[in-house]
Amino acid sequence: MIQVRRGHERYPGGDAEAGIESLHAFSFGPHFDPENLRFGALIACNEERLTAGAGFDEHPHRDTEIVTWVVEGELTHRDSAGHETTVRPGDLQRLSSAGGVRHVERNEGARPLRFVQMWLAPLEHGGEPSYEVVRGIADGTPYAVARAGALLHLRRLAEDERTAVPDAARAYVHVVRGAVRIGAERLEAGDAARITDGVGQELKGLTAAECLVWEMGAESASG
Repeated sequence: MIQVRRGHERYPGGDAEAGIESLHAFSFGPHFDPENLRFGALIACNEERLTAGAGFDEHPHRDTEIVTWVVEGELTHRDSAGHETTVRPGDLQRLSSAGGVRHVERNEGARPLRFVQMWLAPLEHGGEPSYEVVRGIADGTPYAVARAGALLHLRRLAEDERTAVPDAARAYVHVVRGAVRIGAERLEAGDAARITDGVGQELKGLTAAECLVWEMGAESASG
């Protein structure tokens, strides 16, 4: 089964006066929707846009796997475990908040910042926080988020290029840029497909496109 969610259906958030624009794919903050709390391990897929100098001041997380993909600009990350990094387009960042961590996310560059941030529920709670940045992750390379029982596949497609969607209990496709087709559906930037027990599905680039594809097994498929 494929369920398509359009970009314009996302819940708006952020703080325009502070230079923050947020679009939420799942129930979030004041936008409570009991029918849209999660998909498999995925509990948030937020599109964030920060103007130069804007950002999220120090705030806590606990028992959440946070994966960030920078689309444009530079993201500065600082956390209570002592990490301070600048994350750029093509870099993949993971913060495992585990038993608890605090962090800051800011646009300290001169250009607008756009990133996609995805939160996953862990299989087990507690433990020690951990942090990683993969610089220039290669197209098609799967990135394992073991604590959530999930794999992330980055796919950059040329026009008319095809790629298989993993056969899995749950697969989630988020279109970052361009346009693709899955089955009979056309997906454009900001759109997403939620696939349950999919077999033999594929993405076809209708233009040059970039997609984030989550593969989640039965152990992470609650919700």
